[in-house]
Amino acid sequence: MSKNRHFFGKKTLITGAGSGIGRATAFELARGGAHLILCDLNPESVEQTAVKARAMGAEVETHVVDVSDWDDMQALAEKVRRNHGALDILVNNAGVGLGGDFLSTPIADWQWVIGINLMGVVHGCKLFAPAMVTRKSGHIVNVASAAGYYAAPDMTAYSASKHAVMGLTEALRAELAVYDIGVSAICPGIINTNIVATGRMHGDTGKAQEKIAALYRRRNYGPEHVASAIADAIRHNRAVTPVSPEAWVLYGAKRFTPGLMDWFSSSPTMRKLRP
Repeated sequence: MSKNRHFFGKKTLITGAGSGIGRATAFELARGGAHLILCDLNPESVEQTAVKARAMGAEVETHVVDVSDWDDMQALAEKVRRNHGALDILVNNAGVGLGGDFLSTPIADWQWVIGINLMGVVHGCKLFAPAMVTRKSGHIVNVASAAGYYAAPDMTAYSASKHAVMGLTEALRAELAVYDIGVSAICPGIINTNIVATGRMHGDTGKAQEKIAALYRRRNYGPEHVASAIADAIRHNRAVTPVSPEAWVLYGAKRFTPGLMDWFSSSPTMRKLRP
């Protein structure tokens, strides 16, 4: 029997399911027979994901939602509670990219990235965790980033948003463990999605946006690797899962040689490697 049968019949909500990691995760769990509740801001994209997931035999419903909008998320949560009760799995995946040094990044873009990358996760946890607590079971996955433990230069706002997701996830994991609810942080590295191409970039990073996007495409480390890691984290209740070789290297280096990482980030060599 496939290890993905662990997900058979599990009511699973995935945000940002219209593309990239969210779409790949939907397919990964569809193969295990999960009941999918797919959410995205783009109705056409999320429906495309749904069509393919249904072809795999999964039950699927779709919702158009802005995760940064509390009212929007409350309306979604009410529909889910009315139709399904408590979720078995929540995957807070929706996120956006923002590059640029601190001085060149406008405050409006700080509000944008925090609203989606952090508050979108907060909204999901706040609205769907209570029913899990009442039932005393469930699993929450928050998609963070390697930038959640390594504060990369010229990614100030993005790193801040993902560090916050890591802190939230760690605290929530400790709080909800008593209710037999797992909480996991997934930390992708360089993954071949559209996050760079569609993100907002400023300063020298903005000038090099297409080159950076091309690097991600050439690397071609696909979102299916992240989807597999998400499924594994749920099965084994893992606290933190880096995804991609560089994500693991940065994770180990930050934990065991933080001084060296600080030096490397500000070194002349690293400055030359920046866009």
